[in-house]
Amino acid sequence: MRINITGVFVDDQQKALRFYTEVLGFEKKNEVPLGEDFWLTVVSAEEPNGTELLLEPNKHPAVEPFTSALVEDGIPATSFAVTDVQAEYERLASKGVQFTQPPVDHGPVVTAVFDDTCGNLIQIAAEKGSK
Repeated sequence: MRINITGVFVDDQQKALRFYTEVLGFEKKNEVPLGEDFWLTVVSAEEPNGTELLLEPNKHPAVEPFTSALVEDGIPATSFAVTDVQAEYERLASKGVQFTQPPVDHGPVVTAVFDDTCGNLIQIAAEKGSK
């Protein structure tokens, strides 16, 4: 068994697609019309056949209170692995990404957290010694 698709709820799929591709550097994998929304996935440019991230519309009534509570409490919706958190923090900050947590050393890992502009906090993390 393996993880094929995971997702984040977004308030606007096209805005999310622009952010996740143009700012973060992911590549669009699928954009299949489903009524007024899409089955919209992106993948890492480093692993185009790897795990897909579904940019899921946040239209279910339970989603907005849930995602708002996570953001209010500073809890990331998901985490992305990077090689160097400090370098990625600097790259993204130079593109205008707003961080709610700058790089923090937690012993075996370094993390930082940013706002994806679509209703979520996203963590980036690197294990020490994994460069």
